[in-house]
Amino acid sequence: MTDDYYGTMANDDVEADQVYTATGQDWDEIVTSQAERGDELLVVNMGPQHPSTHGVLRLILEMDGETVQKARAGIGYLHTGIEKNMEFRTFTQGATFCTRMDYLTPFSQETAYAMAVEELLGITDEIPEKANVIRVMLLEFNRIASHLIAIGTGANELGATTVMTQAFRNREMILDVFEAITGLRMNHGFIRPGGVPNDVTDEELDVVDETIRFLHWRLPEIAELCNENPIFKGRHVGVGYLDEATCLALGITGPMLRSTGNTWDLRKDMPYLGYETYDFDVITRDEGDAYAKFRVRQDELYQSLRIVEQCRDRLRKMQGARHIVDDPKIAWPAQMAVGGDGIGNSNEHIKHIMGESMEGLIHHFKIVTEGFHVPAGQAYAAVESPKGELGAHVVSDGGTRPWRAHFRDPSFNNLQAVSALAEGAMMSDVIVAVASVDPVMGGVDR
Repeated sequence: MTDDYYGTMANDDVEADQVYTATGQDWDEIVTSQAERGDELLVVNMGPQHPSTHGVLRLILEMDGETVQKARAGIGYLHTGIEKNMEFRTFTQGATFCTRMDYLTPFSQETAYAMAVEELLGITDEIPEKANVIRVMLLEFNRIASHLIAIGTGANELGATTVMTQAFRNREMILDVFEAITGLRMNHGFIRPGGVPNDVTDEELDVVDETIRFLHWRLPEIAELCNENPIFKGRHVGVGYLDEATCLALGITGPMLRSTGNTWDLRKDMPYLGYETYDFDVITRDEGDAYAKFRVRQDELYQSLRIVEQCRDRLRKMQGARHIVDDPKIAWPAQMAVGGDGIGNSNEHIKHIMGESMEGLIHHFKIVTEGFHVPAGQAYAAVESPKGELGAHVVSDGGTRPWRAHFRDPSFNNLQAVSALAEGAMMSDVIVAVASVDPVMGGVDR
């Protein structure tokens, strides 16, 4: 064993009679010594590492043999200070920070933040329809990509590497779409207050078409590998059970809540970005275990694909329409283009402000360096991220930077369930239970 494993340990509020430190090659001695004491209770540090999660998480498990008696989650090992950093950047620049929180669902953070700022500006109803359609398409592609990571890495922790490679291959196609539209595969900073910085062209929609066809072809392979696989079901059915009442008491949302039969989904219950105009179903199951959570995420892949297809059809009919609010004091920066290094000002715009319009150059300089003023007040906007309700609470003091920006990240709330999911289970089941939560520590330790 490694030094991640300890005997009854002097940690936090646990009083230890005996402390063992396993540094390698000495586990037999510790087992023998512990057996002589006649006390079977061990406190095991699972981490800080990546135990079936994304980012650095520490689990403190009190074990009686192979059975977990108590479980606690220790967070804070991936603290980024993103929220504090946003107080020192303009409102538009904030999108480049919050996109990095849950790095598997960047568009969810960007959208919630942009919607909150737009509410403070009083321009929610002025956002062009095309901008919202583009946002919805990216959000649903992102939901598919995030769920594929949850399914793939969860299976890989159990040794099903083929499931992970197939999931990652499918996700790669979606990242190609993101790169074609935003210039970047992740950490996009693309959804900004006022709309989106550049249009989606017919060529980019052709990439969307190709990806939709590919996913319809390849996504069913995961179901064929897992759904009725006796080993997969044996590791998931009845493991990591959580009922509806516990989910509601802990503020748990997303696929975890819907796996208990609850239909809560912000896209249906509190529509935003015009979601009420799209045709899709809310997926639920009522078993509440890890297998139910897996099946909810799997079935949501196809519902998101339905929404993406509707977005594509709408965008085909909206070529030439505005994609950002018609206010040059908010639509920052002015004209964008996707280049080899991501999004930047188009050559035409640079030529105009540098050689033809002194006023345009002055305006561009001021809005980029100073930003736009947002009326004093506070606003909260929430979206249905792949992991649950993700909200942005933005406070303005009337300046060009947020006085405070705070996010309700679903992984933070959902991680509270670790104790309920793990207690009474075998140690090997803890991996499955945590994977069923699908936490991203970048969102927890923001």
